[in-house]
Amino acid sequence: MSEQRYLTAHLPGCGGVIKQSPDDFIVTEIPAYEPCGSGEHLYLTIEKRGLTTLEAIRLIARSLSLPEREIGYAGMKDSVGVTRQTISVPRIRPEEVAGLSLKGVQLISALRHTNKLKLGHLKGNRFNLVVRSVNEGALAAASAILKVLVERGVPNRFGYQRYGVQGNSHLIGAAMLRGDWKGAVDLLMGDPQLLRDDQWRSAIQAYQRGDVAEALRLLPRHCDCERSVLQRLVSRPGAWEKAFGAVHPRLRKLYLSAYQSSLFDRVVEERLDRIDRVMEGDLAWKHVNGACFLVEDQEQEQPRAERFEISPSGPMFGTKMMQPQGEPRNMEERILAEEGLTLDSFGAQSGVAMEGQRRALRVPLGNPSCSQEGSSLCLEFFLPKGSYATSVLREITKNF
Repeated sequence: MSEQRYLTAHLPGCGGVIKQSPDDFIVTEIPAYEPCGSGEHLYLTIEKRGLTTLEAIRLIARSLSLPEREIGYAGMKDSVGVTRQTISVPRIRPEEVAGLSLKGVQLISALRHTNKLKLGHLKGNRFNLVVRSVNEGALAAASAILKVLVERGVPNRFGYQRYGVQGNSHLIGAAMLRGDWKGAVDLLMGDPQLLRDDQWRSAIQAYQRGDVAEALRLLPRHCDCERSVLQRLVSRPGAWEKAFGAVHPRLRKLYLSAYQSSLFDRVVEERLDRIDRVMEGDLAWKHVNGACFLVEDQEQEQPRAERFEISPSGPMFGTKMMQPQGEPRNMEERILAEEGLTLDSFGAQSGVAMEGQRRALRVPLGNPSCSQEGSSLCLEFFLPKGSYATSVLREITKNF
């Protein structure tokens, strides 16, 4: 990926350290609607610490003897920090969860509703964040940066947290699309230098030496995905595509999605200096409903962008993605060509077909505030669903 720049490069950052403790990163999901009080689904508002959304769901499913697939959720949250979000469970009475006590999960409320909660059924997220050990003048610096972000928008990057623990999920997806199955397996096994676990590191080193059987023997028990891949390689050496076929479809889709995200981030970088301006040929994003339309007259539409009614959109590449025209299309086609791909490359030959969609290149920053307590900066703001607080934090700290 190209080197990232800052929309607020003309302003100094406040420095500091983020996510030093769970309470430094508090996320509150803002629902699209409130439960009506009746129906077969029970909406559980939970507060989780040190768990991803899927890990919390797994714990709750086991506790209530439910299949995980029957539990609904509106947004995916990672394990860092404290998150308050809502999930739905079917055929469970409120009194059955009254005493729910799970490590890392606290029940806040339980109310009935008529339908299962679906991914995307939320307005966005409210963030309460602390940046510690900031530079002198941090409050003034942060306030000036927030002012620019309110006026011009927050670059809608995915950023590093989208690319996995080893930062290479998107590279696995790229290898899948190119049919480079050995490359995909190599990347899946990872870089031993990035691991602290001695046994795990030794397993990867054995794999890199070509000793697949020894790698399988050394691999820690929790590495289920890698284990399944190596087992296939032991029985069929060199059958790289068959081996990678052991990866769960959900993970395969995640890798491809990460690659889509990395290409979108490239478009954000290329258009960063004019991220608040639409161009002729753009597919403009309507913030009120997420619909897109073709910009045929830039002068006519730009006032709507200045009122933050619309924004330029970028590609989450896929076989059915709407394409812009003119200069925006040329840019997107060039990026694909540089990768040696076309939209058809995102079809089923990789194992998971990706239809694609458009995504706003910027998003509005809602009700931001900041204050300082000693050497710590306290931030609060709202972002619409699908956007990341790190996009705001990187502008403010200038540390990553």
